[in-house]
Amino acid sequence: MLYSALVCRLKTQHLALREIIKGVDDKKLHAEPEPGKWSIADNIAHMVTYQPIFLGRIHRILKGDNPTFEAYRADDEPDFIAARQWTLHDMLSKLEGNRRQVLELITNLTDDQLTLTATHPKYGQLTIAGWTEFFLLHEAHHLFTIMKLAKA
Repeated sequence: MLYSALVCRLKTQHLALREIIKGVDDKKLHAEPEPGKWSIADNIAHMVTYQPIFLGRIHRILKGDNPTFEAYRADDEPDFIAARQWTLHDMLSKLEGNRRQVLELITNLTDDQLTLTATHPKYGQLTIAGWTEFFLLHEAHHLFTIMKLAKA
């Protein structure tokens, strides 16, 4: 059920972050592109704190009751607010540690487990494999945003 490109991205996509922000100074890391918009550091904090949310959702799906998840909004989330104050080193370490947990969980699921579903309010019913694709595309969006901010 997991195709090879999905597994490859799950293993490696987040590793692009270090290269994308190489040479970015602390001022640029924390600069809001405009008032109320996330900085590079804020986007990284979101990537870090969303991985445990994703893990929790997968564990709920594995119970087999086809849960419905609301769209995740980080701005008021206590873990996101706290992570915004972490050092870059701490955020990157946590990102990589969380990813190991995500990778271990997803790649050890059976094909039957990967077909279990949950409902997203906008995108409808998704299998665990579909939620994993959604997770990676969401992360890629933030990586692209970080790259644009780093190069601006």
